[in-house]
Amino acid sequence: MTDHDMQRTSGTTADLASLRTVTMVVYGLQAASFLIGLTFVIAVIVNYVKQGDVRGTWLESHFRWQIRTFWFGLLWFVVGMLTAMIFIGYLILVANTIWIIYRIVRGWLRLMDNRSMDLGSA
Repeated sequence: MTDHDMQRTSGTTADLASLRTVTMVVYGLQAASFLIGLTFVIAVIVNYVKQGDVRGTWLESHFRWQIRTFWFGLLWFVVGMLTAMIFIGYLILVANTIWIIYRIVRGWLRLMDNRSMDLGSA
């Protein structure tokens, strides 16, 4: 589905503006997690609670992007912590941090441009 097709689907302009704000707040919570880790968990809870509201809109791809960022970030954090006794764990944690920052920045920039996420390159 193209960006144009996703913008034509369900939701009034006011609804989409409100949901866009929620999406932006989730990216903010994800970013804040580098200072306060709990905000990452709050962000994914918001994603799951509001997921039905964005279904069929161009924002749905952002929610999938954010949810995947959380779960894969958590997975690689756990792997990194479990292997921290050996040097590779620290490399995994650094790579995971860079990957999470990339995902937040890329998603936020596309949101600011009112563009859906290209999930083929997730």
